[in-house]
Amino acid sequence: MRKIYILAVFALTIHLAVANDIIYTQRQQSYMDNALTNLSPDALTIQAFKGIPVDAGLLNTILVNLTNRSTADFDIVKLIRVLELSHGEYDSLILPVLRPLPFWLEKNEDNREYWSENHMIMWMSSDWLLHEKYGKIIDSTLDKRLRHYLRLKIQYGFYEFYSSTYLPYCLSGLLNLADFSQDAEIKDLATQAAQLLLKDLLKLTNDKGVFFPIAGRNYPGKYESAYGQNHNSLIYLLTGFGEIPTSASHSGGFLSTSSIEVSAVTNSWTSTLNTSFTLGHTLQNGISNINNLMSKNDKTIFQWSSGAYFDPLTATSTFQLLKDLNLWDHFEFEDYRMFSGLPIAIAPIAADVASPISKSSGIYNPTIKIFKNKSVTLSSLQDFWKGKLGYQQFPIMVNTGTSAVFTLSGKPNIDWNNRPSHNANIHLPYVQQKDNVALVMYRPEKGLALFGHKGEKLDVELFWQDNKFNEIRENGNWLIGREGDSYVAVRRHSNGYINGVRASDNPDGQTWVFMVGNIDMYGSFDAFEQKIIQSQYEERWYFNVPTLQWVYYSKIVVDGKTIEYAWNGDIFSGPTRVTAIKTNKNEVNVAVYPNPANSSFTVDLSAFRNQNILVRIVNINGEEVYNEVIEKNYAVEKNIETSNWLSGMYFVLVESENEQSVQKVMIQK
Repeated sequence: MRKIYILAVFALTIHLAVANDIIYTQRQQSYMDNALTNLSPDALTIQAFKGIPVDAGLLNTILVNLTNRSTADFDIVKLIRVLELSHGEYDSLILPVLRPLPFWLEKNEDNREYWSENHMIMWMSSDWLLHEKYGKIIDSTLDKRLRHYLRLKIQYGFYEFYSSTYLPYCLSGLLNLADFSQDAEIKDLATQAAQLLLKDLLKLTNDKGVFFPIAGRNYPGKYESAYGQNHNSLIYLLTGFGEIPTSASHSGGFLSTSSIEVSAVTNSWTSTLNTSFTLGHTLQNGISNINNLMSKNDKTIFQWSSGAYFDPLTATSTFQLLKDLNLWDHFEFEDYRMFSGLPIAIAPIAADVASPISKSSGIYNPTIKIFKNKSVTLSSLQDFWKGKLGYQQFPIMVNTGTSAVFTLSGKPNIDWNNRPSHNANIHLPYVQQKDNVALVMYRPEKGLALFGHKGEKLDVELFWQDNKFNEIRENGNWLIGREGDSYVAVRRHSNGYINGVRASDNPDGQTWVFMVGNIDMYGSFDAFEQKIIQSQYEERWYFNVPTLQWVYYSKIVVDGKTIEYAWNGDIFSGPTRVTAIKTNKNEVNVAVYPNPANSSFTVDLSAFRNQNILVRIVNINGEEVYNEVIEKNYAVEKNIETSNWLSGMYFVLVESENEQSVQKVMIQK
């Protein structure tokens, strides 16, 4: 058996050297040597590749815990690779443990996950390879859905885009197929998909080997450390950038022992990039076209992999699958368990009512902007589910070299790494990026309060590690940092702190601005700061009378770039912390008293003397309850009778040709 090991290792090593350049293969060998010196469970694949007996204790620990682990597939792909590389030596230990496990979603599942993108390929690839190598019986849909999955990634890209959490695990399933599948088409498709995934990784990797990306699904902890994480092994192997790993990571154990050709991947890395593009496809296209030939259950699972769980367009199929397979007790559906008793027929209506939380899990059609210049990167998602609940999405991200800078909304605790894994953002911002500048506006939908997201959870906090910067300066609301020759500036909504974290607690709306640069772009740090000092910023609320909408407007002019946005919202979405709202016309200070009022209130009209004016009053539903045109107004005040009005909030609108006032009055009976 040992001779077979040696011959196999020699043959694969020769293949690696032929397929890829010698420097890359040297890094592979060096990586494996370090991994074997500092043994971990992720080094089992390397031991099997080298023909070294795998560590019995580490293998036994995996096998004992496998059946109870919610992410069992993370270990199963490693076991599959050991089986493929070890030529039968561990079959009697591993196969009896794998044999009873379900490799696709079955009834009453409440622990394991089969539907998100990385889990899908790990389960499917393992099932397929066991079928090819050992004759495992597979269900009738595996062949079709596996090929469909691979073609989907090649044509449309990855839903869990740029995820330093999930990309490495997705890669492991693809590499197993690329290296070991006996089916030529599947082998080729998996190779292409793996190469695309690795190119995605390098697209946002800077010249220090740091990957701090915007992401469709990720965790805050992935942005706390520049090195020592799962994906860093991949970056080192492909580019040589960053710190040399001293032990194996999950994905490093796969790529270092893989025979796929990576020269096109390594050549794709560039030190500068300024681009905008859209990934994926629309939800409607996924439903009616892309996934339409899958079985009913598989079609729903593919929709889930793109984050389309309870969108009104998919709610019926989701409810049906949850009912058919009795999945309401699965931890992934805890937030929606309150709806489990609803009839399936009204699922789309319920989903529409719950739109602040039901739609924004979708990650199927993002528009992405990336700016990279050597060590600095700025990436963002453009106009991505603004105001709605966030699900692991990271819509704005800065890297100044080895330090991530970004904002998140919601303040459950101070430890960023322990924020809720499913809701890193309680509400998502509107983002617009031009080159190296991004305008980031927060305005939570009022409907979030119905689902427990209100009060302090609507805060916005800044992730900024002081110890990563060589120099920090403040100028008004601007916070400016220098890490080596890389610079970042953040205009905070306010320059205060909440529990020791730079944050703002305005629940109505907040605007933040991000800008990056370096010595090549601006010269000195002083010159970069001067650009910030010369910037012009504007922010205001106004009530658009013709449309009865509250508009939150912000604008930044900096370094020759102008970014502005007028965020329209219905009459319910007005600010609660202001008494005088700036409007499109000249603002006039009009008093309304008493406020709150009971049977009547008075409007001070002295500012509108000798003008033709319109006095309108609308209720919170946008319905007009009072309308009067006053020609050549001579009155000092106007008394409004309210005895027949219902209790609630009303808006008093006084308008002349050039001036306007919008005030709120509360009627309490």
